[in-house]
Amino acid sequence: MAGPSPATRERARRILATLAATYPDAHCALDHRTPYELLVATILSAQCTDVRVNLVTPALFLKYPTARDLAAARPEDVEALIRSTGFFRNKTRSLLGMAAAVTERHGGEVPRDMESLRVLPGVGRKTANVVLGNAFGIDEGIVVDTHVTRLSRLLGLTRHTDAEKIERDLMALVPREHWTQVSHWLITHGRQVCIARRPRCEQCPLASLCPAAPRPGAKPKAAAPRGSARKR
Repeated sequence: MAGPSPATRERARRILATLAATYPDAHCALDHRTPYELLVATILSAQCTDVRVNLVTPALFLKYPTARDLAAARPEDVEALIRSTGFFRNKTRSLLGMAAAVTERHGGEVPRDMESLRVLPGVGRKTANVVLGNAFGIDEGIVVDTHVTRLSRLLGLTRHTDAEKIERDLMALVPREHWTQVSHWLITHGRQVCIARRPRCEQCPLASLCPAAPRPGAKPKAAAPRGSARKR
């Protein structure tokens, strides 16, 4: 399969440069101090806002500061602490299963490789990318959430809706040293400017580079469909 065209590569380069200059402080929005805390927070963030997760995790981490502690927890106690994040029973099963696997297979330490992370309960490629990139500084892939999916399509960086296909397209366009950071840039831009229901195209620093941006007398294009995935 042919790779991106030279024109697409150049547009992607200019988009990245603009995002980097516009959002120099963009970072992971999930509060955490350790790889374990980030892994737990990312599992909780499925179909839940980062703001809500950050309200829940302080009490959770106070009671269960390590994977060993969480592995020994009673399900009903964990459910009570995370109920407001939604799907709390499924998330509790994932958290307890993950904690038990980390404890039994990895001595209580979160593994630092994609293969080991992806076989943990409740962990998919997206969650593994979050942990590797933000907890360990390992650029193994690109986090593709609903913001990254929507903006990548609007900006003409991919035509796909499947997260792993979008990730492959972005990895072909983004230098590896920016694989972790590019998702933070796109997510921040999606929250502050390219808002799904009310895009602020007139304020957008990417308007001249965006195929979806309205031209004089035209209406903005509808946002791309939002993807969803239970296993993050």
